[in-house]
Amino acid sequence: MTLWPWVLGACLAAYLIKLAGYLLPQSLLDRPVFHELAGALTVGLLASLTVMNAVGRGQSIALDSRLLALAAGAVALRLRAPYIVVVIVGGVAAAVGRRLGLP
Repeated sequence: MTLWPWVLGACLAAYLIKLAGYLLPQSLLDRPVFHELAGALTVGLLASLTVMNAVGRGQSIALDSRLLALAAGAVALRLRAPYIVVVIVGGVAAAVGRRLGLP
């Protein structure tokens, strides 16, 4: 069995979910609970994606230089550094971690 039926099914599901959003009445979408839910889902999804990219390796957890880069970037964000500085700090931290022998 190939992967194509799953890809097409996921595309169809995404399309139907998006279409359902257009069919909902505006009065329902203007409720504060929908704005809070959308904000919370966005933050949760981005946080889980960040953590999985920082410490995930297949089905296991890998503590390596990516986690060091994430921590350095978080410190730079906390110090209100510009975005490009955050990216550079993260890259330098990853490079230093790899130089010190972290995978």
